[in-house]
Amino acid sequence: MIRSALLFALAAAVAPAHAAPDLSTAAERSGFQHTGRYAEVQQLCARFQRAYPKAVRCFEFGRTPEGRPMLALAVSRTGALTPAQAKARGLPVLLVQGGIHAGEIDGKDAGFLALRQALDGQAAPGALDKQVLLFVPVFNVDGHERFGRWNRPNQRGPVAMGWRTTAQNYNLNRDYVKADAPEMRAMLALVNAWDPLAYIDLHVTDGAKFQPDVSIQVEPVHGGDAELMRSGAALRDAVMADLKRAGSDPKPFYISFAVNDDPQSGFEDGMAAPRFSTGYFPLRNRFAMLVETHSWKDYPTRVGITRNTIVSLLSQVALHGREWQAQTRAADLRAAALAGTAVPLSYQATARTTMIDFPGYAYTRTPSEVSGGLMTHYDESTPQTWRVPLRDEVVPKLLATAPQGGYLVPAALAERVAARLRLHGVEFKLLARAPGPIEVETFRAEQAKFGAQSFEGRQALALQGEWKSERREVGAGALFVPIAQAKARLVVTLFEPSGADSLLAWGEFNTAFERKEYMEEYVAEDVAREQLAADPALAAAFQSKLAGEPAFAASPEARLEFFARRHSSWDERFNLYPVLRSAKAW
Repeated sequence: MIRSALLFALAAAVAPAHAAPDLSTAAERSGFQHTGRYAEVQQLCARFQRAYPKAVRCFEFGRTPEGRPMLALAVSRTGALTPAQAKARGLPVLLVQGGIHAGEIDGKDAGFLALRQALDGQAAPGALDKQVLLFVPVFNVDGHERFGRWNRPNQRGPVAMGWRTTAQNYNLNRDYVKADAPEMRAMLALVNAWDPLAYIDLHVTDGAKFQPDVSIQVEPVHGGDAELMRSGAALRDAVMADLKRAGSDPKPFYISFAVNDDPQSGFEDGMAAPRFSTGYFPLRNRFAMLVETHSWKDYPTRVGITRNTIVSLLSQVALHGREWQAQTRAADLRAAALAGTAVPLSYQATARTTMIDFPGYAYTRTPSEVSGGLMTHYDESTPQTWRVPLRDEVVPKLLATAPQGGYLVPAALAERVAARLRLHGVEFKLLARAPGPIEVETFRAEQAKFGAQSFEGRQALALQGEWKSERREVGAGALFVPIAQAKARLVVTLFEPSGADSLLAWGEFNTAFERKEYMEEYVAEDVAREQLAADPALAAAFQSKLAGEPAFAASPEARLEFFARRHSSWDERFNLYPVLRSAKAW
């Protein structure tokens, strides 16, 4: 492929003419046909530190469930190779992560190539004098070692690669909020320690065959702090411009059809949910970038594009990092003042449509004798411009008003919730004394719907209801999470029950919505008669419901529950969200 050769040449042209063999990768030595196993990452990490002892520190930041070390390289010409040193010098930190989906392994080989070239001054000269590069070659290490030739059938190279999920079958790019996987907990600890200005997540997309070779999506752009959104767009546009100059055709939206397998449906932009990296980091007032090379481009091409992206990022952070750091600090202060304001929990594309010319290939859609459905076949020898719709106006879909004070979690659940908050670096405190009966807001579910099947190891829960004022007893040992903190958006995301990535939605409080106490039918019959005799208003309400609701009248269970819910033995905590909202800071 001419385009592949061109792009690879562009990447290789700036490489040292005689790269030290012990700092080259198996990918380079094979002409980017193969990728190495994780033992190579361990060797290269140590070798880079030995070759550049004043500029590189190789360190372990976690262990996988199968006992493998999770490795990172801190790289800087400033001498700042620890979080404390970076903070003391006020240096921006760029975190580049490969292999969250370990079959999509371009980032590992591209990262080592870009790192060596930057250290040798052959790429982004001087950039490492103004920042710290934190490089995680492989996030999903156990998945990387589940090695096979056909782990990615819709991807051209390398010959063999790792697996999408972890050894515990978690998809790490669904785990940023709930943080169930040990790997994610290690990553969040790394993030909390270093506080990176930007978090770069390197992927290979799935999908159709078309000509563009990469998508570059940055947040905040569609949501988050308004001032940071402008800088996020500037970062995205600058990297895309660099890639265009290198021969790529980058797009600023995820290149996936609005209707699966239908090119004429066009594309729809959006803001990722917080479970994804690009949805999570804007909640911390930091930048995130999703890089998706195109799976049908060959491995040399994809590695070259990813390498070019990393080099561009180094250059952009060198130019603007200090300015962006100041903006994120200002965003932290603005976030701490979000009390009483509307905070988006999700986003959607509007109906506004722009028709665009998109470089694709000729294709046919014909009936398949195998599947019985329509089969799409692309002819890569025949480029074709598709005139398709693009919906790229993204607006908030679901909003929640941040409480004036914060959230209260009862003592019985305090430690479990505190453990989650520590993972995210969220501020909270335990109340040594009981506040006593206080005015709070409570959320009672009018309807609770559990997920029909497990998703990412959790049974999801969705509620219908609303916050209402109520006076409730709050005991000693309760946990208070203030809204007046830099991670206020993350706090709202974690605790507002309507959000799709709240702790409640992920099943953290499911037991509060499971009924545990009952009366046997024969007891309930007698109790109901006693209630009818003692309360004329109740009797009238019962008769009205019988007359007006045929389904209720036909259900013995519903009729008995009518009385059970009005009896003193009814569990008033059933369907009560255990987290409270407080207008006061405790």
